[in-house]
Amino acid sequence: MLTLDAARSHLLVIDFQARLMPAIHDGARVVQNAHRLLSAARRLKLPISYTEQNPEGLGPTLSALAPEPGETVLHKMTFDACRTPEAAAHLAGDADFVVIGCEAHVCLLQTVLGLLSAGRKVYVVADAIGSRMVESRTTALRRMERHGAEIVTTEMVVFEWLASAEHPDFKALLKLIK
Repeated sequence: MLTLDAARSHLLVIDFQARLMPAIHDGARVVQNAHRLLSAARRLKLPISYTEQNPEGLGPTLSALAPEPGETVLHKMTFDACRTPEAAAHLAGDADFVVIGCEAHVCLLQTVLGLLSAGRKVYVVADAIGSRMVESRTTALRRMERHGAEIVTTEMVVFEWLASAEHPDFKALLKLIK
């Protein structure tokens, strides 16, 4: 199947950390789209995992996107979460990853490449990722796509997770988009 299947999806939220976000280009829009995806994933009861890079230095995940009970937070010092044994073990399995976060050209890029190297299907949400510089984000998107990541948008993900206007959560999730 070429479209996202909610039953196979795992939302991976990479390094939306308090001390990093003020430097992210168009950060408010990136956070807004991340919030939409988190809300949709929670409504659909999809697994959600977070990474935090060097949380002592960069702080915790932004309060606006804070993990809820049952959602996993993976602390790491490696840029590629797959190189941290605890994170790699947690991300093992056969789920397809929908990836959002920062910085697109560092931790997000390296984690996506790590997941792809492990044979995983990865969807990178272009309007829910950020970097300090536009050129870094654009180059990271091209590189991830070249290596097999699907590049999608927030709306694409939500509508593919729903699959039909008859889905019982359609009206509720439509409010997130409009």
